[in-house]
Amino acid sequence: MSNLKPDSVIACLDSPDYVQAVLDASLWTATRLQAPIGLLHAVPSTHRQAAVNYSGCINIDDESQLLDQFTHDERLSNSERNARGKILLHQAAAYCNQQHHKLTIYSLHRHESLAESIDYVDEVVQLVVIGRHVTSKATLSELIRPSLCPILVTDAPFVPPTSALFAFDNRATCHRLLDWLCQNPLVRTLSVHIIMVGKETTENSDALREAYARLKQAGINCKKTLIDSRDVSAAILYYQKQHDIGMLMTGAFGQSRLRELFQGSDTQKLLGSTQTPYLLFPKD
Repeated sequence: MSNLKPDSVIACLDSPDYVQAVLDASLWTATRLQAPIGLLHAVPSTHRQAAVNYSGCINIDDESQLLDQFTHDERLSNSERNARGKILLHQAAAYCNQQHHKLTIYSLHRHESLAESIDYVDEVVQLVVIGRHVTSKATLSELIRPSLCPILVTDAPFVPPTSALFAFDNRATCHRLLDWLCQNPLVRTLSVHIIMVGKETTENSDALREAYARLKQAGINCKKTLIDSRDVSAAILYYQKQHDIGMLMTGAFGQSRLRELFQGSDTQKLLGSTQTPYLLFPKD
């Protein structure tokens, strides 16, 4: 029987370069959401075995050399891959307990792809944390697009944010993200900038003002800005840089596939450009 715990924060340990950043981001998130952390390791596919080197990916005092025994092997047997995964999960749990011993930490060792593993957890957990670059066959966009729960993408190292930018576009996904932010304490201690990129119309102004009022009513310190620009992603990134905002929050892939084909995806552009943690909320 699976030990998956409902309402967890899931830390995806697929990329060695991002293991510690994912753990730090998961600890930060789980502390605010008062949630257990599920450490997820999906065994890589056969053709990726030699390319994935986890040696030294976590900074802990004890057992730091345990993964070295697998570093120089050209191919790993199934039993060796399983052993490496268990060592990685053990070290990750030790690191989390050193940082925050009061949180519930548990492991999920999945013998399937990362995409299948995320699909397995995302109907029952609160949030998934993943590194900006993944080692699975699927791209980051392909992992995020079908997800049913919010995904936090982190760069390395993870820097705990003190402010967040909520890009509000008045679509259904952003209203659901607004509901989610008002209902949980994730950003309640942060300074939130809610911005809307679009024409300065009465409809846009009213929608932005109502969203701002809801955040204020939820006890969130925030400010609102309407930006008249045709380039949504460029306007968001410029505003984030100008105000030194530590986290980005948007709906995920809210545009139609046809519009993405001709104009490109704003989500994809933001994923490729922002260097801060990026919270993406799933499309309906």
